[in-house]
Parts: sequence; C-alpha cells; structure tokens
Amino acid sequence: MKIENRLFENLEKARTSIGSIISMSDLIVSELAGDCGMDFVWIDAEHAPHTIQDVQRHLIALRGTGCAGLVRVRSCDPMLIKPYLDIAPDGIIVPMVNTPEQAESAVAACRYPTTGIRGCGVRRAVRYGAEDFFDYVKYSEKWPLVICQIEHIDAVKNLDAILKVPGVDSFCIGPCDLSGSMGILNQMNDPELNKVIDEVAAKIKKAGKWLGTAAGDFPRWKERSVDWLAGISDWGAMAAGIRAFKADCDKVR
Repeated sequence: MKIENRLFENLEKARTSIGSIISMSDLIVSELAGDCGMDFVWIDAEHAPHTIQDVQRHLIALRGTGCAGLVRVRSCDPMLIKPYLDIAPDGIIVPMVNTPEQAESAVAACRYPTTGIRGCGVRRAVRYGAEDFFDYVKYSEKWPLVICQIEHIDAVKNLDAILKVPGVDSFCIGPCDLSGSMGILNQMNDPELNKVIDEVAAKIKKAGKWLGTAAGDFPRWKERSVDWLAGISDWGAMAAGIRAFKADCDKVR
C-alpha cells in the first residue's frame, strides 16, 4: 500500500505545505479545499462540533484530490484516538502534549503491538479487504503521521525530553494557547512569545522533526523553516470573502 498526496510528497522534497482548517461539517468544504490545491486539511475534532462520522465524510471527500487529511483529536487518550485511526486519516494531531510521557502515549496509541497498543479494527484503511492486511500493518508503522502539539509553557520547559521520544513524526506549535499559558492570550506580536516560538521551532528542526503550525504570517514561519502550515480556515475564508464583497458593494451603493 502506498499513500500518495501532496503533503507527503512535499515532506519528502523539503517543500513547505499549506493547508486549511476544517470546522464545518459539510464535506464539500474539504473537497473544495483539495480541488483548489491545498496540500492538506486539518479536520478539527477538538474545537469544532464534528462527530466521527463527520470526520470520516471529510476524509472520503478528499480521496482523489491529492490533499492529505489530518485529524486533530480532543486529547491524548488512546481510547479516544483509536476509532479515528480506523477511518484512515493521514495524520493524527494530538493537542497539549506537555510531557515526554504524553508524547509516548500518543505514539503508542497510533501504532500496533509490539511498538504500541493500537487495537485492531481496520476497515477503510485496507479498502474493506481489497488490500492485504499484513501489507497494511507494515505500512502502519509510519502511517498515519503522529503529530504532537507544543502549545503550553509546560511543554516548552519539557521540550528537550519530549523531542527525544521516538516515533513522533512532527511537532506542531500552537501560538494562541501557548500565549495564553504565558499570560498574554492571543498577543501574537509580543516579543517574549515570539522569542519562545523561535527557540522551540529551532529545537524541533535541530531534532530532525517536521515543524508545523496553524497560524497566519506565512513569511515569518518560513523564516522558522516551517514544513507545513494551516493558515486559513473554512469559516475564515468565507467571512473574509463576504466582507470583501460587501466592502466593494458599499463603495458604490
């Protein structure tokens, strides 16, 4: 089994990928993002009101578009993560990973024994029996990607130990929650926040891990050598388009 999408291709070529956050339940928004050239979508099952059926529909909508589907779960809980694995995402994003033990738990949740503790219940990932199960098990050693979010000052303090945990493919910096844990919620231009982010990004890259984020200011993140960035959302793009259209109309009406 070989999974092909633009995100994986870009990671192999050291080319930055751009993506969109999906918070709406309508599967058309994921299909649209893929057809419009997004390298990946970040299906947010932490903050958005998605059911697991919604998430599966988004993943199905992406098939054939060349766009990868990453799913952010609600917490670092193996029993919570397990059913998402069986609907075949390209990556699992685990929020608030603040200790090496939590990073170890995230990896174990996403991998079968003897590496991890993932339960066996594949369906979609083996194309309902069209793919050989044992070929899939071999491929599942690296798919989906295991992505840990660094989004709290406690994670920053424990970062050196977290980065040593084997099996984490990528680390994702969460600037907003990180700023909140520093007492400066959503003050994205704060010098101390950006100093911390610069240091964290540099350590992630030095450790040989892929660096990701969900944030704007793409040029600034390119300076940090970001590998993937979700810089727009479905509702944000819609709101921006509506406001721009209204502003143009207001000039002449």
